[in-house]
Amino acid sequence: MPSPAEDSASAAWRWREPSVLLIEDDPGDALLVEELVADSALRMRLRWVRSMAEAREVLEHEAPDCVLLDLHLSDARGLEAVSMVHSLADQVAVVVLTGLAEDETGLAAVAAGAQDYLVKGRVEPELFVRSVRYAIQRKEAEQAAAALRASQMQARENARLERGLLPRPLLHGTGVDVVARYRPGRAQALLGGDFYDIVESVDGTVHAVIGDVSGHGPDEAALGVALRIAWRTLVLSGVTGAEQLARLEEILVAERARVEVFATLTSLSLAPGGHRVRMTRAGHPGLLLRTDDGEVRWVEVAGGPALGVVPGLARWPVQELPLPAGAALVLFTDGLFEGYVGRGRERLGEDGLFLLAKEVARLAPDAFVDGLIHRAEALAESQGGLDDDVAVLHLRRNAAEADENEGGEERSG
Repeated sequence: MPSPAEDSASAAWRWREPSVLLIEDDPGDALLVEELVADSALRMRLRWVRSMAEAREVLEHEAPDCVLLDLHLSDARGLEAVSMVHSLADQVAVVVLTGLAEDETGLAAVAAGAQDYLVKGRVEPELFVRSVRYAIQRKEAEQAAAALRASQMQARENARLERGLLPRPLLHGTGVDVVARYRPGRAQALLGGDFYDIVESVDGTVHAVIGDVSGHGPDEAALGVALRIAWRTLVLSGVTGAEQLARLEEILVAERARVEVFATLTSLSLAPGGHRVRMTRAGHPGLLLRTDDGEVRWVEVAGGPALGVVPGLARWPVQELPLPAGAALVLFTDGLFEGYVGRGRERLGEDGLFLLAKEVARLAPDAFVDGLIHRAEALAESQGGLDDDVAVLHLRRNAAEADENEGGEERSG
């Protein structure tokens, strides 16, 4: 009894009428093929040409489902004929027609890429139909497998490329401990429009940036990489503060795919042994300040608009933030708090994120960052989770290298 899969395949072929191109220079053999088609249970649209030259004219304008190929044409013989058909239409199934004593030739043709072979004079209608059907199905399976392999190879190459573009902190034995987490919003991706980087300049100053390119997709990911690399180049060239953001805006305007694309970011510098952080903020969310006694504060320094919103007209003031000894700064992108919570359309928001941070305030840096992300994801799980890119950067200088200090515009918990 046929299996359900076989019944389904038979049903599909009952309505399908494959087109078949016969390349045969012997009128007698062509007549035999026409009779096989007429006597078969499968309806076919058969077209006959007498040479490879005629076949070339046909295949340049249409692609049949199957080619029946004689291996003794006047202008193409043996495996050369198979190769020529493949060069003209590599997506078409090929069944070669051989003589009575040419089984080896038929097998060689299959090894060269044909899907099957038939021996002239030994073919019944049922065998003929089965050969044509299976040849077409085999070719389709081969193409699907090739497409899958190509897709998997491209995915691996993209993954290697994206992994290579992820930032690697450039630090030289500094007393700053870094915890970074990155999660792109695109499925199957390693890289999104959010970006971050950490660089230590020759004088020991530690520079960090976190940013977010508006939108989702490969264009935004590419722009984020361009801005990150440009930021690192500017830092190593000694360009900081408002001038740094102005140069980054020029690059964004030149590289963005659409005029409405913008980017938010926060860039900061921490001098060696210093107790104050110099910051510039372009439309980016505030940050969290963790003290060594387990307190968490929400800090927002004055800033300017996002890059690209008013090109050439924005101003970004440089602000100084006191950094108590042993304190840590936690920078993040808005994907961390823009997830929907509960069953409605309410977002977690900055206040909700601040409450989550207080819950994990006494954890070690790695556990704090992971706990913050996991709690935000758990709250958004009922509505599909966090669908935006998320980047989090936790920076902490050794307590012995900074003095106690307080200040800044803060919200304490």
